[in-house]
Amino acid sequence: MAEIEIEQAPRKAREHFDKGFAAMERGNLDYAMDMFNLALEVCPGLLKARKFLRAAQVKKYKTNPPNSFQKAMVQVKAAGKSMKAQSLLKKDPAGALKVSEEMMALDPYNPAFVSLNVQAALGAGFPEAAILTLEVAKEGNPSDTKLLRQLAGLYQQVDRMHDARVVYEEVARLLPNDPQAIKQLKDSTALDSMQKGRWAEEGDFRGKIKDSKEAILLEQQNKAVKSAKDADALIEETLKKIEADPKNINYRRALADLYLKSDQHDLALEALKAAQEMTGGADPQIDRAVSNAYIRKLDFEIAQFEAAGDQEHVEAWKAERAAFMLDDARDKVERYPNDLLFRFDLGVLLFERGEINESIQQFQLAQRNPQKRIRALYYLGLCFKQKGQNDIALEQMQKAVSELPVMDDTKKDLLYELGTLSERMGNKDKALAYYKEIYGVDISYRDVAAKIESFYAS
Repeated sequence: MAEIEIEQAPRKAREHFDKGFAAMERGNLDYAMDMFNLALEVCPGLLKARKFLRAAQVKKYKTNPPNSFQKAMVQVKAAGKSMKAQSLLKKDPAGALKVSEEMMALDPYNPAFVSLNVQAALGAGFPEAAILTLEVAKEGNPSDTKLLRQLAGLYQQVDRMHDARVVYEEVARLLPNDPQAIKQLKDSTALDSMQKGRWAEEGDFRGKIKDSKEAILLEQQNKAVKSAKDADALIEETLKKIEADPKNINYRRALADLYLKSDQHDLALEALKAAQEMTGGADPQIDRAVSNAYIRKLDFEIAQFEAAGDQEHVEAWKAERAAFMLDDARDKVERYPNDLLFRFDLGVLLFERGEINESIQQFQLAQRNPQKRIRALYYLGLCFKQKGQNDIALEQMQKAVSELPVMDDTKKDLLYELGTLSERMGNKDKALAYYKEIYGVDISYRDVAAKIESFYAS
């Protein structure tokens, strides 16, 4: 099986997901989990449903954390489920995964439940789901080096070398005298550097493909159009595909992308406008692509004038870019009033212009979109902070943090703002607690180290 995006999921799975999302927003966690599980029954590879399911499980667990006796009773309650899941691991890993999710609902941090869920996810062919489970479990078991090593190993399997390196750094801090930990950190650091520098070679790749023409094209695509010759070959191939199948919109979008990569912006716009005409101007994704292509064109012109030292034209083109982006965002919201992604984009532009009240209106609608909900809540917090309504800002940020089970960059941003808001409101202990959450995983984040040191010095 393969993990898929929400847009690719069957309609029924999307409907269940939307119901789960709405229920989670209202705080009805049990119903939300039921809906996310139904979505996963229809489409087991829907990673977004599993992410929100895990977030709901964690939120419920944290709302009423069990004592030691209750934890023991959970083990007893889950014993039957555990035996059933283990019996299914080899013959039906997807079935084992479904049963293990019932166990995770009881305690998403329990090492035995986590291990079983990870085995089932991997057996079903869902490595990112296994990674998600381990990332969440890591927050509840930050010193579990076995768990950390498994997470780092999975990161390496899916080519997330930097993430693997960060986790191995944690292992090395916990086991400073362990030769294996030192070696793992050294190896992961090298792999991270290789990936960043694109040093990895494809080896006998050409020899593995019988058709040499196909090999050349695939190699050129992997090189991301490094030369004009590469671009010309790929453009020619795509034009032939369009000639053979003129109604295929995806070919025209691919052609536009190739033109953009070779800075042929007008030709890219022509290709996208042809696709736009084919849809009758009613496809928001193509409309977005047209806008992005025009912005790319403006950015290219600005860069040319900057290189020439022509500041007057730089400022003029920047002004045109800003005006276009705002007018275009307003136009899209007017044409597609139910597309909440466009409302989010407009909200960001209005926020940057200082039009706070209108920005709030857009973000309040945009938060209904699962893809943008957390960032919309973050911006709502910033808007209310700008207005000096610190208590309302705090509520928005807290709501967003409660829905993020994993410490990523967004969660750090939210915790930092919660810290600054708590300081504003005179709650220094709470501010320190928020800053410490960041400090514990990323000492270099903004000025959080200085803030921690200042708190302890006072």
